[in-house]
Amino acid sequence: MLVGLMADTHDRVPAVRELLKEMTQRGVGMVLHAGDYCSPFVLQAFQDAGVALAGVFGHNDGDPEGLKAMAAQGMGHELFESPHSITIGDQKILIVHDLGDVSQRSISSHQLVVHGMEHQQSMKTRGDTLIINPGESCGWIHGAPTAAVLDIQTKHAEFIKLTGERWTN
Repeated sequence: MLVGLMADTHDRVPAVRELLKEMTQRGVGMVLHAGDYCSPFVLQAFQDAGVALAGVFGHNDGDPEGLKAMAAQGMGHELFESPHSITIGDQKILIVHDLGDVSQRSISSHQLVVHGMEHQQSMKTRGDTLIINPGESCGWIHGAPTAAVLDIQTKHAEFIKLTGERWTN
């Protein structure tokens, strides 16, 4: 199963829409989001794309109740406090905004950890656990919006980066 990975959208709706378009063209039907949506209106892009969403809150989500209310309007959209553990198929997945908020024991008890906050794409393993940061879907700090597509069975990830004048700062 392919899932999209996003973090740190920071209200940049056009970038979110374009990243979701790239993901759905690859066969993604669900996105795991590691926080910092910022405002509720950014969730409209997920609803319009018809993509399920499981995510956690980040440090810059100023209206958690508004975000929860907006998420409730979409089919299969759920937001949780960070960190949050979910199971998809036989894969136990931890979604967390700040990787520093979880213990090594918590990390090693999951097959996959998706995190954000650092605004940079990264992928590493600790033991049998794949730890992945899809980067900043807003592109505000490092110059271009990023995300990832992950096959959760094979743990093969493809990083996505929007290019072109429209997306670079």
